[in-house]
Amino acid sequence: MESKDTRNEIFTIILASLILALTVSFKNTAGIYYAGISFLIIISANVATKKIVGYFLETDVQTKFWSWYRFGFRKDSHFKSPVPMAWLPLLLALFTKGFFWWLAILEFDVKAKSERVSRRHGLYRFTEVTEWHMAWIATWGLIINAALAIVAYLAGFELFTKLSMYYIVWSLVPLSKLDGSRIFFASRAMWITIVTIALIILGWMLTVI
Repeated sequence: MESKDTRNEIFTIILASLILALTVSFKNTAGIYYAGISFLIIISANVATKKIVGYFLETDVQTKFWSWYRFGFRKDSHFKSPVPMAWLPLLLALFTKGFFWWLAILEFDVKAKSERVSRRHGLYRFTEVTEWHMAWIATWGLIINAALAIVAYLAGFELFTKLSMYYIVWSLVPLSKLDGSRIFFASRAMWITIVTIALIILGWMLTVI
C-alpha cells in the first residue's frame, strides 16, 4: 500500500508541475521546460518538508490534487462527489490568454500513525490530528519554498524565484483544503502574518527582478 501511495504522489507531483508549467508558459512556450523543472523542485520540496514535519508529529501526510467539497458554509452543503480542480489553472490561463495565473492545485491529508496514538495518548484516545498540526505542516512547506526563493534570487535564478513566491501566495488562499485554509482556520493571526510577509517579499522581489 505504501509503495502504491508513493507512486501516486510522485505521479501527482509530476502532473501538477506540468500543469503549472503550461499555465505560466501560455504566452511563451519556449520557457515551459525551465518552468516545469522549477515547479518540480518547488512542489517536491514542499511535499517533502510536509512529510518530514508530519513524521516528527507521528502522522502520515499524503498529497493529492485539490478537490472542491462544499458549495456553502453549512456542513450539509456539499457535493455528492468531490469536484477535481486540477483543470482550473489551465482554464483560467485559456480564458485570460495567459494574463492570470492560478497556481494552487494541491492539498494534503493527515492521519495519525498508530504509534503516535498508543505512545502519546493511550490506545484509542485523542487520536484526532488537530487544526494546529495541519497548520504547522502547511506552514513549514511554504517556509521551505520561501527559503528556496531567496537562495534562487541570490544565485541569479529569477524565474524560479518568481514562480516560488507566486506558488506560496496562491497556496495561502483560504479555500477548501488548500494550505491557506489549513492555516486560516487554525489561527487567523498566524494566517494574516504569513500572508503579509509573503506579499512583502513578493512585492520586493518584483521591484528588484
